[in-house]
Amino acid sequence: MNTYDAIVIGSGISGGWAAKELTEKGLKVIMLERGRDIKHVEGYETATKDPWEFKHRGRLTQEQVKSHPVQVRDYPYTEFNEKLWVNDLDSPYTEVKRFDWYRGYHVGGKSLMWGRQSYRIGDFNFEENAKQGIGLDWPIRYKDISPWYDYVERFAGISGSNEGLPQLPDGKFLPVMEMNCVEKDVKKRIEAHYNNTRKMIMGRVANLTQPHNGRGSCQYRNLCNRGCPFGAYFSTQSSTLPAAMATGNLTLRPFSIVNSIIYDRQKNKATGVRVIDAETNQTMEFFARIIFVNGSTLGSTFVLLNSTSDTFPDGLGNSSGQLGHSLMDHHFKCGAQGTAVGYEDKYFYGRRANGIYVPRFRNIGKDKRDYVRGFGYQGGASRTGWQRDVAELAFGADFKEKATLPGPWKMGLGGFAETLPYFENKVTLDKTKKDKWGQSVLSIDCEFKDNEKKMRIDMMNDAAEMLEAAGMKDVATYDNGSFPGMAIHEMGTARMGNDPKTSVLNRWNQMHDVKNVFVTDGSCMNSAACQNPSLTYMALTARAADYAVSEMKKNNL
Repeated sequence: MNTYDAIVIGSGISGGWAAKELTEKGLKVIMLERGRDIKHVEGYETATKDPWEFKHRGRLTQEQVKSHPVQVRDYPYTEFNEKLWVNDLDSPYTEVKRFDWYRGYHVGGKSLMWGRQSYRIGDFNFEENAKQGIGLDWPIRYKDISPWYDYVERFAGISGSNEGLPQLPDGKFLPVMEMNCVEKDVKKRIEAHYNNTRKMIMGRVANLTQPHNGRGSCQYRNLCNRGCPFGAYFSTQSSTLPAAMATGNLTLRPFSIVNSIIYDRQKNKATGVRVIDAETNQTMEFFARIIFVNGSTLGSTFVLLNSTSDTFPDGLGNSSGQLGHSLMDHHFKCGAQGTAVGYEDKYFYGRRANGIYVPRFRNIGKDKRDYVRGFGYQGGASRTGWQRDVAELAFGADFKEKATLPGPWKMGLGGFAETLPYFENKVTLDKTKKDKWGQSVLSIDCEFKDNEKKMRIDMMNDAAEMLEAAGMKDVATYDNGSFPGMAIHEMGTARMGNDPKTSVLNRWNQMHDVKNVFVTDGSCMNSAACQNPSLTYMALTARAADYAVSEMKKNNL
């Protein structure tokens, strides 16, 4: 009854893809999600509500603040989507150094709340570790993953433009969203000023610009983090889960906390998983020929570290000692903004769920800095609204008339920057602390170092320089500080490599030590690049699933 061809741990971006690919190839699959189920459309309880329909107009109660001490550190957690974020008191962790761990425990995981920026990484990124002697060389190159980028982009629906940039590979795109008038002029001026060595393009985003695979196009509401009833952005619920369910081969089991993976020493294989029912605390076991671990970087690493045995006393597949190490996240909240003059008779329409993107230009070609790697910018231009007048406490007819007029145009560029894979940035198990279900918790010891700090100076100054070159006035830089975890792009801890002595996974995301276990979420990453990483997880997952089924048919697993 509890035996399947494959088990998928987690239902987020990579878990959804694993379920889709494995079921479509004929396998009977159970997908285990530790949180509640959320049904597409009907489960997005706040998606169509107006601001005045919320009791606290988006603000949090003191009770919510107390139960979510980590989630309240930044903007994602609000009354508008508060049910999508984890209760920190139920699921604590230990911070050796500050690490902001933003999590959502429900079917779909963070695929319901992600920012949807979707960029490929290329040989420029795959080769840097080896060229610079940093971390471990990737065991794959762009040619290995390029067809899988094509494959997942065609299904997911990514809007964007092909630009021919070596540091940002092109893709299979739906029609690109349009820049507004200020952005168009800023683009022309920046590219002319820097002789096209710096480019400003429209963001490549997993929002549909036309109907696609039975899903509706983006309505330009920009309420994406509440769930999209139109299916206009890629999520497990809108895309991979319906495809998997259509095969008749998928069993979805929510409220299923995977505690550990069961290892059979005689067979040298994993035979299944131990699960805690999140509602009843009952423990049960499920069995399968192959296991895909897709619990998100830290969730997956917990499961692997917690899967101990005589053979693997330090965690499943950890003969290399690398499991839990080289944790990465992007650093951001740093850049510049300014005012655009001369556009007072211009406005924009709708709430475009996307911005502009400036691909990396530092440490490329002849450009050499006092740090390695680089950053890209995300941002955009818009006119300020009525809120600008609130602080003045004005009143009367003049105030009312002024409040109906749009304010000045503002343009901002915010950097997203690469972090190096430092071995000492790590997670371990803290057995002195327990979660609501009696499990040990993760201890996270991670920090940004000198290379990242040096980069942030350029992230500010370069943004200001570009905005001034584009004619912006009153340009001001900012650095609002960034701690690991804040970008919600956690990566690393189970890196890929050709040598089992120095890596956890091989080039197929397959465990060196336990051949029937595959890990295809962010934990597999050898370097972070500066691009948003989710599209890479999708491509690696589809690629690994294809390989796993092929190996199963050959009786190699």
